Amino acid sequence: MYAIIEACGRQYKVTEGMIVLFEKLDAEAGKKITFDKVLLVSDGKDVKVGNPTVKDVTVEGTVMLQGKHKKVLVFKYKAKKNYKRIQGHRQPFTKVKIDKIVM
Repeated sequence: MYAIIEACGRQYKVTEGMIVLFEKLDAEAGKKITFDKVLLVSDGKDVKVGNPTVKDVTVEGTVMLQGKHKKVLVFKYKAKKNYKRIQGHRQPFTKVKIDKIVM
């Protein structure tokens, strides 16, 4: 069984027991979280497609941790002009374990 959900402006294909990295969500580690924007659900035989979402279907998960990805360096350089700029960025994320798909 799998579902396609919308979270943080993106679409994710999730199954039960899967660990997914979302962009920063407002939830503390150890808390339960529910995704109600389910776009598609499949149980292997039957496929339900929402218009735009499937009614009475939710995906439940547990927040494992809040963290940041590795640093990405942004380097700007202009040849022969003595211009160099370095900037770093660490994108925050939320690690969620998908517990079950409730139909």
